[in-house]
Amino acid sequence: MTHDAIAVIDFGGQYAHLIATKVRRLHVLAEIRQPDDPIERFAAYKGIILSGSPSLSSHGEDSDYTRAIYDLDTPILGFCFGHQEIAKHYGGTVVHGGREWGPADLHLRGESPVFQGLAPVERVWMSHFDSVTSVGPDFDEIGFTSLGDGGQPHRFAAIASERLRRYGFQFHPEVDDTVHGDEMIGNFVLGICGCRPSWTMEQYIAEEMERVRRQVGDQSVFLLASGGVDSTVAARLLGEALGPDRLHLLHVDNGLMRKDESRDVLQTFREFGLDRNLHFVDASEDFLEALRGVVEPEQKRKIIGNTFISVFEREARTLGIAHHLLGQGTIYPDTIETGGTKRADTIKTHHNRVPIIEEMIAQGRVVEPLAELYKVEVRELGEKMGLAHDLVWRHPFPGPGLGVRLLCGTGAAFTEGLDGIEPEATAVGAAYGLAAQVLPIKSVGVKADLRSYEHPVLVSGDAPWARLLEMAARLFKQVPGINRAIWNLADAAPRAVRPLAATVTRDRLDLLREADHLVMEGLRRHGIYGEIWQCPTVLVPLEVDGRGREYVIIRPIHSERAMTATPAALPARLLGELREQILALSGVSGLALDITTKPPGTIEWE
Repeated sequence: MTHDAIAVIDFGGQYAHLIATKVRRLHVLAEIRQPDDPIERFAAYKGIILSGSPSLSSHGEDSDYTRAIYDLDTPILGFCFGHQEIAKHYGGTVVHGGREWGPADLHLRGESPVFQGLAPVERVWMSHFDSVTSVGPDFDEIGFTSLGDGGQPHRFAAIASERLRRYGFQFHPEVDDTVHGDEMIGNFVLGICGCRPSWTMEQYIAEEMERVRRQVGDQSVFLLASGGVDSTVAARLLGEALGPDRLHLLHVDNGLMRKDESRDVLQTFREFGLDRNLHFVDASEDFLEALRGVVEPEQKRKIIGNTFISVFEREARTLGIAHHLLGQGTIYPDTIETGGTKRADTIKTHHNRVPIIEEMIAQGRVVEPLAELYKVEVRELGEKMGLAHDLVWRHPFPGPGLGVRLLCGTGAAFTEGLDGIEPEATAVGAAYGLAAQVLPIKSVGVKADLRSYEHPVLVSGDAPWARLLEMAARLFKQVPGINRAIWNLADAAPRAVRPLAATVTRDRLDLLREADHLVMEGLRRHGIYGEIWQCPTVLVPLEVDGRGREYVIIRPIHSERAMTATPAALPARLLGELREQILALSGVSGLALDITTKPPGTIEWE
């Protein structure tokens, strides 16, 4: 190795590659290793980090790994599942219980170098079922957590053996919501491991361009260019690596785009010189026909992905370039959430990871220059390659478009088990002076690296923003079967909410397009578009108190890498404008603001 390096052992958790990214931000090379890699693979690393895992129990299959790493004279740091494994290996106890989701206060104990320069109390991010309840004789407790509510603390949230140079955090320092997580990782990588910061993004660009040239050889690439940040940066890198004559761009209007999106995308490519071989096709009828009558979210995603490939192959034949390689702006969250690593749980299938794409990848027919990067790295890469700031920093938009923001259903209510959780949710809301109603619908979420499909809670009443978020956190912690909370922006708590049968139709998409347009224009009008990382607008087929058919939910969030997110507050004046505008749209039954962190709720509802 020409650089000092850290091995990140990927137990399949949502954040394994995010850990590697955070190490690389310190200009230290990080490489992903599998748990069953032979011990020889670890000999050259200056340190080892153990990731989290989707396993519900640290006593499951993920406990079968190369334990000889503990015999190395190499510092080891474990997060979540990795923390529990370190505790167990050295004589500690792990139990199934003490779950925590979202923010918590870490109270530091002692003077461990891994916490050098930090405050006595640090805000950290939790997502776990299992907990460490005791440690072996070589270890000390160097931190415990609390929610600041006077309740019992969660012990052994951070442990250390300075003699062995072994450290464990129950929380996730790699996510941006752990306020000084970067410093914790830096203390381990640069301090305890003694790594020299010699790895840079410029080197990554050079190495990736060389990798693309080797893969493509003398062929050409046909890139599906949505106009989003990822595909545009991918287009720029491929153009630089291969030359503009060997790169064809295809923009497909799938009928699931935002208002006037295709027109704006084509203009953007022209303005930035990416139109040498730019092709456009309106395939909205293809997609709408393929989605006719479909309601199940995963099925919708797979249909959208397969239809993209059908359109791609048809257009490639028409253009006489059917033997080109397929280019995609895939970034790492697309892969990890689809279960793309050995132990990762499938949170949701992304359109660029459907089976037909996986087959093409196995055949070497797919070129993905951004597949190891997160959104913030893609943006950094785009700026280094000269793309305009406004283009690089536009809000992310999912590949399946509005197809994953237009919820569908059979009209059947999800009521099984509601009797058991409704009283608990109501009691939590009442403690904050708010009404909390468990809705008879479900949305996708992620808990402890596992996919969840659970109920949202509708919260009605006035409260300061911080109190709303505190109440939501309490709901997620105390009430099982809940993975989302939404704040009612209508006048009063509804008396009756009824799911309706609905599928993907042009009329429903047009209504969603208009509501989304009002939200986006509102963010720009109030000068906060750049402050918010993403703001999906979601349409849910719900009748409220006998009126309307479509319930609109706005989800503004703060994030950097899409692996975690926190809800963003909107100005009261903007909320008032959106309430007036959206509730006036024909067929709208209500309006709410999503106040859910990720985890336990994913950014998109499907």
